Amino acid sequence: MFASSVLCLTATGALAGNPTTIQIPPSCANVSPGSPQANNLNTALKTALTAAVNPPNGGQNGGLGFNMWATVVANDGTVCAVAFTGANYKQQWLASRVISAQKAATANSLSLGATTGSPNPGKLALSSANLYSATRDGGSLFGLQFSNPVDPASAYLDSNGSQPDPTTFGTGSDPMIGRPIGGINVFGGGLAAFADNAAKVGGIGVSGDTSCTDHMVAWRLRRKSGLDYLASAGVSGPAALFAGDNGHPDNIIFDIPANATSLVGNNGLSASGFGHPTCLNNPPIDPNTKTAAGGLSPVE
Repeated sequence: MFASSVLCLTATGALAGNPTTIQIPPSCANVSPGSPQANNLNTALKTALTAAVNPPNGGQNGGLGFNMWATVVANDGTVCAVAFTGANYKQQWLASRVISAQKAATANSLSLGATTGSPNPGKLALSSANLYSATRDGGSLFGLQFSNPVDPASAYLDSNGSQPDPTTFGTGSDPMIGRPIGGINVFGGGLAAFADNAAKVGGIGVSGDTSCTDHMVAWRLRRKSGLDYLASAGVSGPAALFAGDNGHPDNIIFDIPANATSLVGNNGLSASGFGHPTCLNNPPIDPNTKTAAGGLSPVE
């Protein structure tokens, strides 16, 4: 079932209270835009994204309250699904369509499940939010954001090189489906996806609001999609290493102090080296871990 089906909708779901389970195959290179597989996966992603944008029980995403885009990529970076929450493709930032794919590609390509042949078994989850400070001038990963650029032909053209029909954007016929978009994004909204065997199976990217809100929505989307099995395998990330928050290993970290003497902006240096600036209408911050709170569920 896992190998032959892109999507599985179950009555109970992999997680309690999460009826939509998205199963990502090793590659979506053979998933054709407009196919039944693509349409079914788009429906599931749109349903989960809509629920993540409007969290129940007092959950807070912060930000501007805008409509959102989301993209799911497979382990090889090929796009499996693209969806939005508005009534049509023009009711959320159009730039965020490709940005969401870029974020999914970032988290997928820079996270690991268990590995062999190395002294450390891997199992590292890096969110796109964790890369902001490390890629600033003087950071340990400065310049990373300029590597692995988005492929413009795959992002903006049909597979035959013609101009796409924009009404297909964010549907089961989106021309990005089946193609590797690439890109490195260094602000919130991208998370690696882990299946119930704790293997990394791809990435999720969300864009359309402030970068902090994008992260919150991506976290809830991954949870609702049944793709957050990190705890059982001991998958670590900067948030867990810095704040000891093993329940939220790749959470966004707000440990950048204000720096009134700075000549560029007003941000100081991240204490962990993986911090992210706060945003307009920032989501709640846990004072102990300095990570996003807002009722985010711990990983499975």
